[in-house]
Amino acid sequence: MIRPRPYADPYWCGVALGLVLLGAYTLAGRGLGASGAFASGASALVASVDPGRAGASPYFGAYLAGGGPAGDWLVFELLGVVIGGIASAAWSGRLRVGIDGGPSASPRVRLAAAAGGGAIMGIGAMLARGCTSGQALTGGALLSVGSWLFMAALFVAGFGAARMLRRLWQ
Repeated sequence: MIRPRPYADPYWCGVALGLVLLGAYTLAGRGLGASGAFASGASALVASVDPGRAGASPYFGAYLAGGGPAGDWLVFELLGVVIGGIASAAWSGRLRVGIDGGPSASPRVRLAAAAGGGAIMGIGAMLARGCTSGQALTGGALLSVGSWLFMAALFVAGFGAARMLRRLWQ
């Protein structure tokens, strides 16, 4: 069995992520975030079903005006995150296929909890006008009060949810 490498130093990774954020501002004029890529994909899906309605919608029309998913650099950012995550896991000897969960959580319960949590986070991203990565990295770097309040609320909610859902992992 291949022995996994140690995890990367979080402080150096934080500095590297800050430099990537600076590069995104410098080169693209925008910060980082993932929800924009999903919105661009949704606009393309709506446009394929009903182009007239998608073009008339202020929400979908804005994404379509930018060229749809192929013209949105956030789509390529998200693809890079997936490819980079897989490459990092392979390089460190941690790449495997499976469903993590505690002994009391069946794979079906774990997948349902992950899908439910993802749906709640997606709705929250739309209500907050950005995903957690966009709020924390981009909004935090811009010293946006709303982003800082969002992140504080996220941590409070996360601690509360962890206490309620801990039994699934025991």
